Amino acid sequence: MADNELAERLQRRLVLDAEPREAEPNGTQGGEEEDKAATANADSELSAKLNRRQDINAGTAVPANKCAIRNPYTEFKEFSRKQIKEMDVMFRRYDTGRDGFIDQMELKLMMEKLGAPQTHLGLKNMIKEVDEDMDAKLNFFEFLMIFRKAAAGELEQDSGLMALAKLSEIDVSTEGVKGAKNFFDAKVQALSSASKFEAEIKAEQDERRQQEEDKKNRRAAFKELKSAFN
Repeated sequence: MADNELAERLQRRLVLDAEPREAEPNGTQGGEEEDKAATANADSELSAKLNRRQDINAGTAVPANKCAIRNPYTEFKEFSRKQIKEMDVMFRRYDTGRDGFIDQMELKLMMEKLGAPQTHLGLKNMIKEVDEDMDAKLNFFEFLMIFRKAAAGELEQDSGLMALAKLSEIDVSTEGVKGAKNFFDAKVQALSSASKFEAEIKAEQDERRQQEEDKKNRRAAFKELKSAFN
């Protein structure tokens, strides 16, 4: 319906432009030029909308209000589910604006709380190094890139991002971030991605079952104690 309406409007505009016009009085040439420019802009905008709608319907374009769904567990296979969840907790803790981003001011507060304050220029450089979409702030996937670069040995030892990786609460303390590359390489070699993922899911399910069992036992003990007093 929308495509047909756009097509009809564009066709009407083309027909009107093709019809001959009466001569205008002297002194109106400037007005004619302005009208032509406005008409051309309207035609161009209408044509662009129609073409985009046709591309969307044909599956060759993504609507502007939709974005590709990203999964951190599949994009960052070098990290365990537990580590990604720890990074998510840390990210949310410092995303004080609750908008899904860590901006420069929030990064400043983060680095101060971690005990590694940075200059204004240092903070800008930290964001710039992993800012894939160039919006001058960090989303969660860009935040994960910090730890990927640290694990791959791609960060300068005295850089702000390395300081963030070292001082974070992510559990790589046994090997340390400096040796993280060997640590993750060993993990990848020891377990395939599929079996590793399944093992982590099973461990989480077992932990939830144990928690439910503990809760059930506590309730039973409480009821027993309550009946004894009654």
